[in-house]
Amino acid sequence: MRIYTSGDIEAVNGTDVRLKCTFQSSAAINPSTVIISWTFRPLKGGREDSLFHYQQRAYPPVEGIFRKRIEWAGDVMGGDASIKIKEVKFIYNGTYICQVKNPPDVHGPVGEIRLRVVLSASFSELLVLVVAIGGAITAVVLILVVIASCRKYKRRQRQLEDNEEAPRKERKDPTVW
Repeated sequence: MRIYTSGDIEAVNGTDVRLKCTFQSSAAINPSTVIISWTFRPLKGGREDSLFHYQQRAYPPVEGIFRKRIEWAGDVMGGDASIKIKEVKFIYNGTYICQVKNPPDVHGPVGEIRLRVVLSASFSELLVLVVAIGGAITAVVLILVVIASCRKYKRRQRQLEDNEEAPRKERKDPTVW
């Protein structure tokens, strides 16, 4: 069993965050036998708590700090064991451990994600967002300029063609009657 996670992630307080955990199994995936377990270890230490369980269907926590906050976000047949935490709080800082068993493939490492809940997005995230939005706006403006230039060029070409095709009016000599 191979498990892949997103490693260290940040989430802004009060937002939703997806804890991505994907897996590859040496055995064919049988949705009726796959078992997925998520556990949580607080940042400041303490005991590891069961957070989420999946076995043919999702079993979110019915009590504790994560009650009504965890949603299944995976797809077993697609090798995805991800979950979503709704409206994260600072007490959710810690390590999330994803474990997948697909009998007979039941041995292998677990996946770990260290979540850090922050007051606001970090500077690097804001910078990436600003650059992405600025780039998109620039691209749209450039496309509009190209379209406008092409239309203007075509219009000018048509006017030149029309002028060439129009017969020239003969001018009468004013001295001749």
